Amino acid sequence: MSHTQTPRDQDFSPGCSSVDQKRSEAEPSCVSMRSDDSLPHPINFMKSDESRGHPQNLSSVDQKRSEAEPSCVSMRSDDSLHRPINFHSSNTRSVLQNRSVTNPFCKKYDQTVNQPQHNTYPGVSHEVLNTLRSNLKQKFERLYEGTATQRNPTLLNEIYTELYITESESGEISNEHEVRQIETQSRREATEDTAIKCTDIFRPLPGQDKAIRTVLTKGVAGIGKTVSVQKLILDWAEGKENQDVQLIFPLPFREINLMKDKTLSLSDLLHVFFPETKEMEISSDEYKVLFIFDGLDECRLSLDFKSEVKLCNISESASVDELLMNLIVGNLLPSALIWITSRPAAADLIPSECVHRVTEVRGFNQPQKEEYFRKRISDQSLADRIISHLKSSRSLYIMCHIPVFCWISAAVLEKMLSRAESGEIPKTLTQMYTHFLILQTNIKHEKEYEKKVTDEDMILKLGKVAFKQLVKGNLIFYEEDLRECGIDVTEASVYSGLCTQIFREELGLYQGKVFSFVHLSIQEHLAALYVHLSWTNHNRNVIDQFNKQSLRSKVKDLFQHVSLSELHQRAVKEALQSKNGHLDLFLRFLLGLSVESHHILLQRIMKLKRSSSYRNEETVKYIKKKIRTIESPEKSINLFHCLNELGDRSLVKEIQQYLKSGGIKEANLSSSHWSALVFVLLTSEEELNEFHLDKFVKEKNNPENMKVLQKLLPVIKESRSVQLSDCGVTDEGCSALASALRSNPSHLRELDLSVNKLRDSVKLLSDVLQDPRCKLEKLRLRDCGVTDEGCSALTSALRSNPSHLRELDLSHNKLRDSVKLLSDALQDPRCKLEKLWLSDCGVTDEGCAALTSALRSNPSHLRELDLSVNKLRDSVKLLSDVLQDPRCKLKILWLSDCGVTDEGCSALTSALRSNPSHLRVLDLSRNKLRDSVKLLSDVLQDPQCKLEILGLSDCGVTDKGCAALASALRSNPSHLRELNLFGNKLEYSSKKLLSDLKMDPHYKLETLSC
Repeated sequence: MSHTQTPRDQDFSPGCSSVDQKRSEAEPSCVSMRSDDSLPHPINFMKSDESRGHPQNLSSVDQKRSEAEPSCVSMRSDDSLHRPINFHSSNTRSVLQNRSVTNPFCKKYDQTVNQPQHNTYPGVSHEVLNTLRSNLKQKFERLYEGTATQRNPTLLNEIYTELYITESESGEISNEHEVRQIETQSRREATEDTAIKCTDIFRPLPGQDKAIRTVLTKGVAGIGKTVSVQKLILDWAEGKENQDVQLIFPLPFREINLMKDKTLSLSDLLHVFFPETKEMEISSDEYKVLFIFDGLDECRLSLDFKSEVKLCNISESASVDELLMNLIVGNLLPSALIWITSRPAAADLIPSECVHRVTEVRGFNQPQKEEYFRKRISDQSLADRIISHLKSSRSLYIMCHIPVFCWISAAVLEKMLSRAESGEIPKTLTQMYTHFLILQTNIKHEKEYEKKVTDEDMILKLGKVAFKQLVKGNLIFYEEDLRECGIDVTEASVYSGLCTQIFREELGLYQGKVFSFVHLSIQEHLAALYVHLSWTNHNRNVIDQFNKQSLRSKVKDLFQHVSLSELHQRAVKEALQSKNGHLDLFLRFLLGLSVESHHILLQRIMKLKRSSSYRNEETVKYIKKKIRTIESPEKSINLFHCLNELGDRSLVKEIQQYLKSGGIKEANLSSSHWSALVFVLLTSEEELNEFHLDKFVKEKNNPENMKVLQKLLPVIKESRSVQLSDCGVTDEGCSALASALRSNPSHLRELDLSVNKLRDSVKLLSDVLQDPRCKLEKLRLRDCGVTDEGCSALTSALRSNPSHLRELDLSHNKLRDSVKLLSDALQDPRCKLEKLWLSDCGVTDEGCAALTSALRSNPSHLRELDLSVNKLRDSVKLLSDVLQDPRCKLKILWLSDCGVTDEGCSALTSALRSNPSHLRVLDLSRNKLRDSVKLLSDVLQDPQCKLEILGLSDCGVTDKGCAALASALRSNPSHLRELNLFGNKLEYSSKKLLSDLKMDPHYKLETLSC
């Protein structure tokens, strides 16, 4: 953060409204931008007790702290609790007038201020700051992988493994199950994305010229967001990193939730969580402060960014959600840095205008997975066996991107592989989690009440909590949620050995109890186990009981026999109807638990009333039917995972055999087979670098190919390069393709749609290209019948998002004067186009003039230009003006069959003499140059000339011209490797002059065509 620059308060002088002011239904702007003259007095924390609004009902702050060490708590002495809370400012709120109330407006961040303070702390004693650092260090130096009450926590610095964090394009919502997102990310490691260390979260990447105040970091549950926060705070507290930041205030949302009904000021809020701040006088333009809000997805506040309540002073009282909103948008403490973490589904709760950087925690990449196990397991030979076993199961190894899953796997496999074990080593997710559950039930503590509660009872109660909260979409819950499920709140965190690491109780900085499962997948497994046991032991279909239905219907369910197949079918229907796939992993667990081997496993910890004689043929048959009829290929992917849990891999094995034999093109595949093919390709260990549709279709340019294209869209979305040349892509196919690419625009790098009659459908692709998230680098639309309207849409998209495209092929499209539109995009200084193919595009003199004008404005990026088969004639002179510009770096120039005249050739060679060192390839074939070749020879003999390939076929080259070429090559023999003089009527003696040069080892000429 030493390079991070934050704005002065003066740059964001806010106009302030009364909290009690009547709210308007219209949405307010968050900020008013004024000159420095209109600034209020500096915002200060001061010791006077006057004018400060006292917080309501905060008596629990002074309550005795729990003896158990919480996982998210600052460990401080009680002495710090009894000092008076003294924040004061003379500023008061004023009523906003004449404000725009349309959209939330977040203040522009000024990168020229708030430089590192060089450890000067005006108004604060070093003793107070050292106390804050010491408390944070004590709080965050240990990693509690299970719960804070575990007996042997690990020092974070001993086990910490760097996570793979990258800059993301947006904080938009994701509607996929998080395990599905992990499966997707597992194929995206070899991208060009630059990794960011968690300690560098506020530093711009190389080449970025932007200030960063607010960072939103997203990542699936258990991926390492909170540990990243912990690492940054610990490194700061130990004086290792980000020492330009004077104060760090970590405020997890799950703890702020406990104060959602309070009214207090920001200063009061800080006093509650950080009693040390009572000793501080903080002026916001003197301090670099970092607020960390971990767990946005757990937020139960109504963060209303349309609110009219605008707070300018930290002494002003308001609701907690209004305090946070004003802090995030920059009204309160505008110079403060803000770091927010969130699961993907909640990432859009913060308006994009208020976020300066979005990052994504992708968990462990391949080397980091192994590094974790080698640090976690002291016996390196055992660590090797664990890694080898996990690699043998694709579904398990993919999940190892999640650090929490690595911890679960290490706990299970360390026990099972280090001693003789009667059971099968887990190969599926359900097996792994069931073994983990059994392992945790064996962790016993000498507690009197444990004798009163069986493991089975506790599992059912925890499972009921897990299932009920999963249906609601909750990852965290509170005392009332536990009481509803019959759990004694006072004993919840240590209710049995089971709870020690599976269930976590946290005593927050604000002394309320927050409960959660260590990871969402553990909650999903317990929820599935609850549903399974309710059927096994009580013949209850609890899935229906949790859905809205009449009392009569519920009573009927209690007395009606339900088969396990019916229960499974009901669960499949619920999972498929879920818009965000939040029941996908639950379904996999539920089906996996019905396998006979799991019945035997569960008998270790509980009694099961039904025998294990049930077979899953009916469930398998039903799932395969759904795979055949389901419209969404993405949804079928989870159903294949379900079949895998049930031990049925028949469809997958058939497809793998087709792929292995190379007979996939000839096979008459059913809809189930196509879905299986998608599943196999998406779960393959190999990254999806290139997708070639012609590998899966019998013949090119066939309308039936579009059905295949539709079925394989999920694969296309995950491919880096998509090759669809001459595949008969129709308007409908192009529409489907564009829709798929819009859903994942940042991944694709190359798209080839050449020789498809797209015509105006190019406009659909243009919508993708103009998306700022689109990173497409190569686009080939050769011979696609692109119309003027299509070209107009395409160039408009390039103007909107010009900085990524590097190669564009529009050859064999009759663009004519539409080239002028393209020229507008090329002259944009942000345009980085390196290769442009416009062969046979009917480029007119006017179009060529516009093109060359654009290249003169922005000449330094283009490396290859193809203008072949366009009647340029003397317009080549205009192009020559570009070539002689010393900024021009053109290496390849194709001017075949352009009607180049003697005058044009003269201008071209004159330009090359002025700037001879860059051009490597020049093709002037099928132009009647005749003796003008002698002018070209003058360029070739220049020692600065680096030309390697020269095409002069069918140019009417005479023997004199040939002699001039041979003489030039003798003068500068070291570069030209290929010379094409085919189709020129040369005497044998002239050809021999050149062939002798080819045979001479002193010359580099390798290929000669005469």
